[in-house]
Amino acid sequence: MRSVSSEPPVADTAPNGPAITRYDQQHFTTYLRLLDAETAAADWKDVARAVLRLDPAADEARAKQAWQSHLDRAKWLSEHGYRDLLQRGPAK
Repeated sequence: MRSVSSEPPVADTAPNGPAITRYDQQHFTTYLRLLDAETAAADWKDVARAVLRLDPAADEARAKQAWQSHLDRAKWLSEHGYRDLLQRGPAK
């Protein structure tokens, strides 16, 4: 039986603008999982399968681009984007 993820599907590339987007908000868990995987030195192909639900064997270039752009966005959020969240205050 195949498991169903509650996380929305990922785009081929993550946003890269200077503001947190709705897409970012929907993928906070994905970004955290990517950062955890990087800390654990996990292989990008395993991470693409497990976190992004992409098959590197089917389309390696697409999977690697998605993995890299989402990891880059996760790093940006952890280094810079979080400030926007702090300025907004708690969600109501």
